[in-house]
Amino acid sequence: MTAVRLVSSVVLLVLMQSGVFCARRFRGGRNPQPRRAPPSPAYRDRADTTESFPLDFTAVEENMDNFMTQVKNLAQSLYPCSAQKLDYDMKLHLLENTSVTCNDGSPSGYYLKESRGSRRWLIFLEGGWYCFNKENCDTRYETMRRLMSSSKWPQTKTGTGILSPLPEENPHWWNANMVFIPYCSSDVWSGASPKTDQSKHSYAFMGSLIIQEVVKDLLSKGLDNAKVLLLAGSSAGGTGVLLNVDRVADLLEGLGHTAIQVRGLSDSGWFLDNKQYHCTDCVDNVSCSPTETIRRGIKYWGSVVPEECRLTHEGEEWNCFFGYRVFPSIKSPVFVVQWLFDEAQLTVDNIQLTGQPVQEGQWRYIQNLGIELRNTLKDVPAMFAPACLSHEVITRNYWIDVQVKGTSLPRALHCWDRSLHDSNRNNKAPPKGCPMHLIDSCPWPHCNPTCPTIRDQFTGQEMNVIQFLMHMGFDVQKMAQQQGMDPAKLLGMLSSGS
Repeated sequence: MTAVRLVSSVVLLVLMQSGVFCARRFRGGRNPQPRRAPPSPAYRDRADTTESFPLDFTAVEENMDNFMTQVKNLAQSLYPCSAQKLDYDMKLHLLENTSVTCNDGSPSGYYLKESRGSRRWLIFLEGGWYCFNKENCDTRYETMRRLMSSSKWPQTKTGTGILSPLPEENPHWWNANMVFIPYCSSDVWSGASPKTDQSKHSYAFMGSLIIQEVVKDLLSKGLDNAKVLLLAGSSAGGTGVLLNVDRVADLLEGLGHTAIQVRGLSDSGWFLDNKQYHCTDCVDNVSCSPTETIRRGIKYWGSVVPEECRLTHEGEEWNCFFGYRVFPSIKSPVFVVQWLFDEAQLTVDNIQLTGQPVQEGQWRYIQNLGIELRNTLKDVPAMFAPACLSHEVITRNYWIDVQVKGTSLPRALHCWDRSLHDSNRNNKAPPKGCPMHLIDSCPWPHCNPTCPTIRDQFTGQEMNVIQFLMHMGFDVQKMAQQQGMDPAKLLGMLSSGS
């Protein structure tokens, strides 16, 4: 208790000193910039108002200097006028093992921002579609070379969303060691095939090996002392998390680092192998059905999939790229974030949301997509699924604003963290008042008022919910009749997000 009182006194003293310094700096000066307006009261997360910034108290037991570093970082983050300017950028490190490369044979690498004193690490896998034969890989190399080569990567990168070092943008992970792995393998982070010759049409596909090498590199930079490693990713990176989280856990265990708790966070990577709205010839990523793309890609990339899933689907390993099929075989804890009306899923399903209003058949298809996704997610213990039309969220600056049933995504992730911490202490009961299985029940895109803003792709103008639904071909009169209510009342409910 004496140590706790001492720590509390030190924290208070540091914060008071920072506060006095700020008061002197701002007296007579301009007011700081106001924050964005919060989400509507109906979707506010009441528990957010009592949250505090997490400090790693294991450092108190082991090293008081490390803990004091965290305290100073906290004070500096809370008071931007503090004397010492923090370096928020992640810095580029190319892999020491130069045989593990990007598509074009250039060295792969990662961006790192260390947080000394913290034993939490977040490794993020970037997304960016894929290519699955020589022709569309050649096109990708000409038009999106950054996703196939490290030759033009900048030396620094600023983290946003869950990679942000600012507590107001990232309330629970701001003080973690942040790692961003750029996507340059075009293989959904699954490949294990080196470049075979020097001809310009030959490519390496080494996404799975890149993750392994980055983890090995990081062990000498402090990961060896980690308590928690969160492997996160968006889009193709989100699918990459499902394919690789157990491989990372097995790698660390094999190297003797059994105390590191490996977890996964998959954002917008839970795709369905459903039937397209219109079947077309398989020419590129957009025209190909999801299953046909992966069938072709898995051979071209020399993909590695989780062993248990491979044995379950032997000869049809492409199944392991679809979340609901691979999830039952994953041993590590995984939190799934998925928009119920994912734009990338609709794109590969040949649903076009630009130009003319959506036809009735397309509208039914879109609603059925939401129903199908809900069904595949119902047995996932930790998940966040808003009824929005969007793609990717955890690195967006608005990720703290989207809510499901009154709970924000950062809050849900914090509840998940707490549940895993408690279960490691043999307390199996989930934290009370701390939900982490959150899925919208309303039936159409953007029926959740905290969804990201939609803009008309032609005019750039923002659309409200009613304008968007009318654009989608939503028949207010017909829906009101089905619900047994007055059309004006239904319009009012839509406007308020009810």
